[in-house]
Amino acid sequence: MRISGTNIPDEKRIDFSLAYIYGVGRSLAKDILAEVKIDPAKRAKTLTLEEINKIQAYIEKKLKVEGELRQQIRQNIARLKDIKAYRGTRHQRRLPTRGQRTKTNSRTVRGNVRKTAGSGKRKVDLK
Repeated sequence: MRISGTNIPDEKRIDFSLAYIYGVGRSLAKDILAEVKIDPAKRAKTLTLEEINKIQAYIEKKLKVEGELRQQIRQNIARLKDIKAYRGTRHQRRLPTRGQRTKTNSRTVRGNVRKTAGSGKRKVDLK
């Protein structure tokens, strides 16, 4: 089953399945189901076509999800870069933008991956 361009797993409960859509989390999924009056404990494969259409219509009408949301986030980051805000420069340098320390953490983002140090002893080859 597809909702908003995302494949929804059939075997899971619908409140967990809706969280597969980008921009819809667990709590928002429960709110959506309460709004369209569908039991959250139902499995996705047991939904009728009418129920699926209700969910899809609600999401399209009220929420920004998937490509539209990704595009908006990308535009917000580009705006921060254009006005040369501090957060924008952190995005440009690919560093953490929310105040995390960088001396010891965020090594993978910075490209400073170190191998763990050994005991200092050299291994002697046995003959």
